[in-house]
Amino acid sequence: MENELRALEDRIGQLTALARRLRAENAELRQALLAAQGETKVLAAKVESASVRLQRLLERLPEDAA
Repeated sequence: MENELRALEDRIGQLTALARRLRAENAELRQALLAAQGETKVLAAKVESASVRLQRLLERLPEDAA
């Protein structure tokens, strides 16, 4: 009976440690996700800006006379 209780106690300790590690990893992943989302917004804005500039340049080109 004592051995079973010790084994159970050990198992609970392992599960508690695993839960802590998973919480920490989850927090890191959330931060990484937020950073990636911020970077995506910045890149999308740059693409939009480049698209607008390209469109303006295309509008300034003379049309083909052929």
